[in-house]
Amino acid sequence: MRTVMLLVALLAAVGGCATTGATPERAALERLLDQWGPAWSSGDPGKIAALFTDDAQFEDVPFGAVTRGHDELRKFVSGIFAALADVRFEVTSRFVAADGKSGALEWIFHGRQIKDVPGLPATNTPFHVRGSSVVQFRDGKIARESDYWDLTTYMKQVGLIK
Repeated sequence: MRTVMLLVALLAAVGGCATTGATPERAALERLLDQWGPAWSSGDPGKIAALFTDDAQFEDVPFGAVTRGHDELRKFVSGIFAALADVRFEVTSRFVAADGKSGALEWIFHGRQIKDVPGLPATNTPFHVRGSSVVQFRDGKIARESDYWDLTTYMKQVGLIK
């Protein structure tokens, strides 16, 4: 009888794991995406670069900016952090595909622009802009990320356009 009970418990445990669809690799990628918001909110380009492969491509679509590799990514992120204050990325949802090759995040970007950047004079006005990131994974890290957010909404919120 004890053997039957152990067998039933084992089958229930294995069956329960199989129905979740979460492989250890996929779970690790979900944890990686859970680090994305805190990394972008940290003000530390190194924390962001640590989420990416050494040769990763990062694209900020509204700005038309593309970086390749950690050095270019750190430089781009450092420029963002130098121009903005009170930066916070609030991740509202995240997804890792069943095959573990891609994923996506939805987020709200909060902050204030305190320094001019080309085409965008600083107004020191708080903003919160919704956006999304589409990512591709390789070797447990982000190999490619494309960020999409509404520059027009940003410009309205900070008073640059009506």
